Amino acid sequence: MANQGNRHDGRVGEGRGIEVTTEGTPGRPAGGRRTRAAPAATDPGPQVPRGLDPAGGLAALRGLLARPLASYYLLLSSAGLLLLIGLTMVFSATSVRDYAENGDASTSLVKQAIFAVIGIVAFWACQRLPATTFRSLGRPLLFTAIGLLLVLNLLLAYARLTKQDSAQIGPVEARLLWLFVGGIQVQPSEFAKFALVLWGAHVIARKGAALGWWRELATPLFPVVGLLFVLVGYNDLGTMLCLLAVVVGLLWAAGVRMRVFGTLSVLGLVGVGLLIAVASLGAGSGARGEENYRFARLTSFFNPPDPQDCKLEGCYQIYQGRLAIEHGGWFGVGLGKSSFKFGWLPEAHNDFIFAILAEELGVIGCVVVLSLFAVLAYTGLRIARRVDDPFRRLAAAAATTWLVSQAVINIGGVVGLLPITGVPLPFISDGGSALVITLAAIGMLASFARAEPDAARALHARPPARWVRLLWAPLPPLPGRRRRPAASPAARGSVPRSRERREDDQAAPRGVRLARTRRGSADERRR
Repeated sequence: MANQGNRHDGRVGEGRGIEVTTEGTPGRPAGGRRTRAAPAATDPGPQVPRGLDPAGGLAALRGLLARPLASYYLLLSSAGLLLLIGLTMVFSATSVRDYAENGDASTSLVKQAIFAVIGIVAFWACQRLPATTFRSLGRPLLFTAIGLLLVLNLLLAYARLTKQDSAQIGPVEARLLWLFVGGIQVQPSEFAKFALVLWGAHVIARKGAALGWWRELATPLFPVVGLLFVLVGYNDLGTMLCLLAVVVGLLWAAGVRMRVFGTLSVLGLVGVGLLIAVASLGAGSGARGEENYRFARLTSFFNPPDPQDCKLEGCYQIYQGRLAIEHGGWFGVGLGKSSFKFGWLPEAHNDFIFAILAEELGVIGCVVVLSLFAVLAYTGLRIARRVDDPFRRLAAAAATTWLVSQAVINIGGVVGLLPITGVPLPFISDGGSALVITLAAIGMLASFARAEPDAARALHARPPARWVRLLWAPLPPLPGRRRRPAASPAARGSVPRSRERREDDQAAPRGVRLARTRRGSADERRR
């Protein structure tokens, strides 16, 4: 027994790196003390600090992105930061002008903050709505947008005939791109973007596999899209390009063939050329008999003139914008310290607010804004890829394409990579209608992010408190739980006694019973 215990102790000591021997065994010192064996010398080599390990950082990032609600939180964080940056830059770009005109430097900031609050309410309402509600809202919103655009264009046509800057009928006044109804300023083209996203996604999702036929693809999508292009593009070519991006996003998410995209690209270029040409007839900001300002912007982009020859109607705006970007440098001149907002840069609070941002915050601030838009683009396409419902997939892809393409068109025009079109920068430019509609689209994306299969299962596994669900958002439906309601016994009818199965031990197998029935019927035929 003693020998067995010694062998057992020797095994345990050997496994722990400790030498254990019995008395009289070589290797144990006098007095029976245990000695720890010296560890073998090994060369650990160069070690990378834990915080700087690239593989560990990528693994941690993958782990964060693999969480069920990662899309939802990425969407909220990127949109929220862009909204805060936008309010800050609106105050910085408009404070000097507002103080000079009204004696209050925060006039435009208060107005933009009110629209931001309205937009947050629209975000909250849209993130609570299910997909069926969005599908049902598509057609009414589209008819409303078309009606507002028709009223705007008719009033503007009347104003041009009477050689006035605006036209008014009762409480409705039209001025270039805006309708004023009882003191409320509305831009109908912004409603047209959101309406086209919802209605187009509903139409394409309903057609399904029939999109492979040109007739099914063209009706009723192309006539309605063509009407919107004419109504919007006649006065606002930049917004028409955003609508074109929405259509491209819808067709791309639907998996339409590449030759369809090629045909649509040719038709789109022809339409853009016609809209540029009609500026000579008074479309947009043009006037009959004057220089075509759209064609002048296009030629100045491909063949830029000497900066010394720039005038206020020519390349003056783009030249001043580049000077503002150059003045900012890497780290900017400081928030609120821009010098080009003192009347040197036209539309510094709207179309060219990115130039003021570059001047005050420098390249670092521009990189932050571009990174936030990149996160927004990734999140929107991630939502479109992860949802199961075809309507959600199409609407998420179209809304993401709309927001990102508008940001690219604006920033590209400011830095000189694209022609100037006059579209605002989402979340950042001054404008109430655009901000409210943009936040409503973000709310729709948030609703779709919560409806991802993994996110829905996680929310149902650990549901928030009831007051949170009432005040913030209800639980999304679980995937794969769509069941038809069971019919009543009266509707199903009674089961014949001849088809009732016997529950006793004498019940024969079904195959034997069927064979017996068939055999009996054959004998009866022979008789």
